[in-house]
Amino acid sequence: MGNRGMEELIPLVNKLQDAFSSIGQSCHLDLPQIAVVGGQSAGKSSVLENFVGRDFLPRGSGIVTRRPLILQLIFSRTEYAEFLHCKSKKFTDFDEVRQEIEAETDRVTGTNKGISPVPINLRVYSPHVLNLTLIDLPGITKVPVGDQPPDIEYQIREMILQFISRESSLILAVTPANMDLANSDALKLAKEVDPQGLRTIGVITKLDLMDEGTDARDVLENKLLPLRRGYIGVVNRSQKDIEGKKDIRAALAAERKFFLSHPAYRHMADRMGTPHLQKTLNQQLTNHIRESLPALRSKLQSQLLSLEKEVEEYKNFRPDDPTRKTKALLQMVQQFGVDFEKRIEGSGDQVDTLELSGGARINRIFHERFPFELVKMEFDEKDLRREISYAIKNIHGVRTGLFTPDLAFEAIVKKQVVKLKEPCLKCVDLVIQELINTVRQCTSKLSSYPRLREETERIVTTYIREREGRTKDQILLLIDIEQSYINTNHEDFIGFANAQQRSTQLNKKRAIPNQVIRRGWLTINNISLMKGGSKEYWFVLTAESLSWYKDEEEKEKKYMLPLDNLKIRDVEKGFMSNKHVFAIFNTEQRNVYKDLRQIELACDSQEDVDSWKASFLRAGVYPEKDQTENEDGVQENSFSMDPQLERQVETIRNLVDSYVAIINKSIRDLMPKTIMHLMINNTKAFIHHELLAYLYSSADQGSLMEESAEQAQRRDDLLRMYHALREALNIIGDISTSTVSTPVPPPVDDTWLQTASGHSPTPQRRPVSSAHPPPPGRPPAVRGPTPGPPLIPVPVGVAASSAPPIPSRPGPQSVFANNDPFSAPPQIPSRPARVPPGIPPGVPRRPPPSAPSRPFF
Repeated sequence: MGNRGMEELIPLVNKLQDAFSSIGQSCHLDLPQIAVVGGQSAGKSSVLENFVGRDFLPRGSGIVTRRPLILQLIFSRTEYAEFLHCKSKKFTDFDEVRQEIEAETDRVTGTNKGISPVPINLRVYSPHVLNLTLIDLPGITKVPVGDQPPDIEYQIREMILQFISRESSLILAVTPANMDLANSDALKLAKEVDPQGLRTIGVITKLDLMDEGTDARDVLENKLLPLRRGYIGVVNRSQKDIEGKKDIRAALAAERKFFLSHPAYRHMADRMGTPHLQKTLNQQLTNHIRESLPALRSKLQSQLLSLEKEVEEYKNFRPDDPTRKTKALLQMVQQFGVDFEKRIEGSGDQVDTLELSGGARINRIFHERFPFELVKMEFDEKDLRREISYAIKNIHGVRTGLFTPDLAFEAIVKKQVVKLKEPCLKCVDLVIQELINTVRQCTSKLSSYPRLREETERIVTTYIREREGRTKDQILLLIDIEQSYINTNHEDFIGFANAQQRSTQLNKKRAIPNQVIRRGWLTINNISLMKGGSKEYWFVLTAESLSWYKDEEEKEKKYMLPLDNLKIRDVEKGFMSNKHVFAIFNTEQRNVYKDLRQIELACDSQEDVDSWKASFLRAGVYPEKDQTENEDGVQENSFSMDPQLERQVETIRNLVDSYVAIINKSIRDLMPKTIMHLMINNTKAFIHHELLAYLYSSADQGSLMEESAEQAQRRDDLLRMYHALREALNIIGDISTSTVSTPVPPPVDDTWLQTASGHSPTPQRRPVSSAHPPPPGRPPAVRGPTPGPPLIPVPVGVAASSAPPIPSRPGPQSVFANNDPFSAPPQIPSRPARVPPGIPPGVPRRPPPSAPSRPFF
């Protein structure tokens, strides 16, 4: 063929597919292939077996091909097969190949006739094949059988379209001759993705099973439903031949004999049959690859460039080189320290836009979660008043006090200060958890060396746990210091005089009226489906109300809810929901929104729920449990409180509120500073200055820098892929300059179909040929002098109304036969020399009835 370069490219394309598949990646090259499409029992598998010359595909009734089979045929002196999923084994017995296909199919799809888009890769080496890459797809079916899902037709259709939609795929549309071509599912699917017919090759099977007196001559001559690449007819073995183990070579000989002896096909016998189909597919796939070379080259180059940097490290790689191990260890520890610091301190490069991590989450703990825990202590109003009254009574004892005792103030303040220990220690635990998570994220880059990663995580985590103890001790010390001396001379402390004059309304001024505390999206979760179901709104929380709008532009207000008498309660997450929910309700049992006693507000994460709760606390909306817990105590003491005691309680309450606010302000300021100094900054310094020494002392360098098996395999695969890409580019460079391109067949002249009714042109067009005969020079221009008139004796009257059959076919036939570079032109001049002797006397009367079924253009 003079096309050796391209013959080498097809096996190379197969190597590329294997190279990328072996490391679990897709090459994204859309390499040219031939997809075999057809209905069930159309003969697809038989055609493939005839290519190979062996019985190797599963047989049976119903759907047999349930996974795509990528069949790579490679010319070789020896004959064997191998699968990609067990490359080490060579199959010389093709019955074992069939069993392996069935077993691999059942492994993924089960035995219930289900299908899967995961392909099976089979490579066949044989001296009887030409280089080809074909994809055998499941047959198109309409009705589910067995345990197949009801949408089996849709699944198969989508799978087939996935393969044939690629512009780089040729479509081999297989249709049996004993069904109407207009009803061919294969041609219908091909028409959807290839309306111009540029990539579709028609194959007509079962020509020997057509009803007596019928033939597929018009189809094979590309007259009925024209395809740009035409049709090729084949005759496969019957089910009886297969069961009788009829040799495929004998079947090919019988196929050849069939075409030579059949009167409708003998003139095109050289362009029919499995050998011609195989040769045509090889040449058309080769030419199709050549047409795809520019795009293929650019994609190969982009793949090569993406691998260049990574492969550069592996070109002279020696796993046991101690110098390389030392250098790699230093680089990885240094990189780990840089990554850790970037995640904590923040960085402009490699910003995570999907979730908060590292320092951002710790910042949220410092300024949202920790203040939330502190604010929860402040709202325990009734419990606090009861404790103050008990303290005053116990200090006075049997006497009736005339003055407010300051010892009661100190006792209550110290008790409130002790309560700070729990939220402070909880804050430390949350920060530690974030630090450990950050360490794990940073060590993910050390996955190539599992022992190094494990030791790094262990050493740094152990150090963080050591710092945890010191940090908690320091925080408890801060609280003890606050408890040791009550500084009533603090500049922000109101004092006794101001406390007595202070009204209870001052206690409620926690935020400026109408000051916006928070804005954000929330979902109202408990609206019934009849009323529209759950919907997301833009919420605005102020010191006096909660409003929600259609969107963040805040133009269309949906509702405004006053905050008076509102409380918060937790709601369990729904079974099928991934949202985190909390609820707002009215303590006076009134509807909150329309006919709802409570509205459930949903967030995407628990962190958002905690943040919104903290915002509601700032607005004076507290959780419900504290009210229910304290109702009994309030009722017990409310009736026994005289006016003087009530004034004393109110005075101490104001003093405690003022002093606790001072302490909370101080703790909110000191907690982040203490944690940063004793834990986070110390951990960063440890990683930069001491981690390497700890690693050297924990294990020897050789064991630390021992590569994982996955990394070694990945390196080998990358190098193999890199060399395959370079080799492909070199071969493409040689091919593009040393081979001759063959043009795609020209478009089909199907203008005669526009006035046709049914599948054949109308008989009314026949008088047109007599009234307006074709140009006198056209038949000689196509085939030279027409041999028809002297060889076929037709009466003059008949000749005037219809042209003889042979001269009538040069028009469409010449479009394909003379431009088909892969097959010899039909020997039409020799046909009259051997046909007349075998024609019975009655034959001249038969052509006129059959003439209308074959267009003469």
